[in-house]
Amino acid sequence: MQSKSSQSQGLLLFKLTQLQNFALGTLKIQEIVPYQALTQIPKSNPHVLGAVHIRGKSIAVIDMAAAVGYPPILEADRDSAVILITDCSRITVGFLIRKVERIIECNWKSIEPPPQQLGHKTYITGITRYEDSLIQLLDIELLLAQILPDDADTAIEITGVQKGLLQNSHILLVDDSATARKQLENALINIDVPFKVCNNGNDALAVMKACAAEDNPIDILVSDIEMPGLDGYELAFEVRDTSFLANTYIILHSSLSSSMSVTRATEVGADVALTKFEAQELVNAMLRGAS
Repeated sequence: MQSKSSQSQGLLLFKLTQLQNFALGTLKIQEIVPYQALTQIPKSNPHVLGAVHIRGKSIAVIDMAAAVGYPPILEADRDSAVILITDCSRITVGFLIRKVERIIECNWKSIEPPPQQLGHKTYITGITRYEDSLIQLLDIELLLAQILPDDADTAIEITGVQKGLLQNSHILLVDDSATARKQLENALINIDVPFKVCNNGNDALAVMKACAAEDNPIDILVSDIEMPGLDGYELAFEVRDTSFLANTYIILHSSLSSSMSVTRATEVGADVALTKFEAQELVNAMLRGAS
């Protein structure tokens, strides 16, 4: 099966500096607008330049270059810059960038993990090549988590019986974003529920097959959708298509605020699709799988 996400999602290539090439998946981009005067936002993060008003809506604009550690885009250069309006984790936000290069089709299986020497605090989730140029995929979830943190109370309501159900379930978490993995892990650590974790779909499938061979199969799979290599749609399909894994309860989650993601998740056999990380919502979904 060819992934439905791979069929529909390309890469938007752009520059933050004169040399480096970066990219975001096109499903995260709402629109591209020319730079325009910004309204200051009091007490905002230093990387938030202000707000842009588009069709009656005020949208915060972040200097993406400065946010990931490059020199900021100077005011004198902003007239030639553009703003990417993104929709991710149910947050609409603008990113100021130097230049849009083009949109290309992408075989997401060809995207490789970032080199280990980049460390754990990198803003890069994957790398690929286009016309002999290195393309770096940015971790937009990490940027948003650091610049516009969600201060909502993450306390989870769970009974002792429900906790016991989850503690007796074999759970696997899969996400290529370190930020998203940490959120998932913390949700279960806070309620004292054990789990396994992988950072890509290929490793997750291998772990599931190994656990099944040891007669200790994964009961609940929680996977991101947009991952390089074997994405969440493909992972779900492979699980459903493998007889000794087919009974796994599958929860797919996505930072894309789109009903399209939910529809596709159902088509490939997922039991639940979540479009934003909320600890209580995640645990409730897991409890449905553990019951």
